[in-house]
Amino acid sequence: MLVIPGGTFSMGSDRHYPEEAPVHRVTVNSFWMDRTPVTNRQFRDFVRATGHITCAERRPDPKDYPAARPEMLYAGSLVFSPPDHPADLRFWGEWWTYLKGADWRDPYGPKSSIHGLDNHPVAHVAFADALAYARWAGMDLPTEAEWEFAARGGLDGAEFAWGAEFTPGGQHMANTWQGDFPRQNLAQDGFTRTSPVTAFPPNGYGLYDMIGNVWEWTSDFYVARHTADAPKACCIPQNPRGGREEQSYDPCHPELRIPRRVLKGGSHLCAPNYCRRYRPAARHPQLVDTSASHIGFRCVRRGVSKI
Repeated sequence: MLVIPGGTFSMGSDRHYPEEAPVHRVTVNSFWMDRTPVTNRQFRDFVRATGHITCAERRPDPKDYPAARPEMLYAGSLVFSPPDHPADLRFWGEWWTYLKGADWRDPYGPKSSIHGLDNHPVAHVAFADALAYARWAGMDLPTEAEWEFAARGGLDGAEFAWGAEFTPGGQHMANTWQGDFPRQNLAQDGFTRTSPVTAFPPNGYGLYDMIGNVWEWTSDFYVARHTADAPKACCIPQNPRGGREEQSYDPCHPELRIPRRVLKGGSHLCAPNYCRRYRPAARHPQLVDTSASHIGFRCVRRGVSKI
């Protein structure tokens, strides 16, 4: 882990997607953060130590999904499946498949594996899985403000985590999509799927993969726009313990049956023609019970002087 010095910064953006606005000043205290996203190797150590079974490996409880057809209630996760035809970018179902047997060990279905991918970020983790790992490790998940502050690496107001240009001097600084999403990935950055967590340069705080590779869970519940005059921790539960209890109530949207948390950082599927969310200010809502092949996490520790 690396220490992230506290400070005040301009959170959000007024130049991109509406959910990133308005730009507002936020202060965070110092904290420690994982240098990289949690890797397959680290998550495997956790599973071996605890016997944890991820959400993607468990058959959904019919009581939680009363409108679902019984034949659709099987263990699985969302897997990116590029179409072989022109896709309508308004319908994400054209390139996402809820695949039976897909999970963190089998990221692309039962015939796949993470063999040789120990240093890649773990994926197919739902919010409760990420929180369970963090609690086991004596840590926590970052708030949205902590995550964005850390991602900026000291460059307050910069467009990207490394400065003003997306590819300075022609160098790719993160694992993102090059080409016509979702059909054509030119892989000019060297990767079509996930990449080793230290494959690209770190930011100003020494953190790797704050942009691209996999989206990362934060502890904040999602609201459609930033509330400039409210504390960023307003929607964080006081005693999050994971599991069904985490899914029972969303204080930001009480009408929702399944809460949504904020994802940050973009992923290897973010493309200029579809999802320009490879920036610190970018944010995305994710249902807490849903995992996917491009969602991972990293941890923080607060209130300590040394690790």
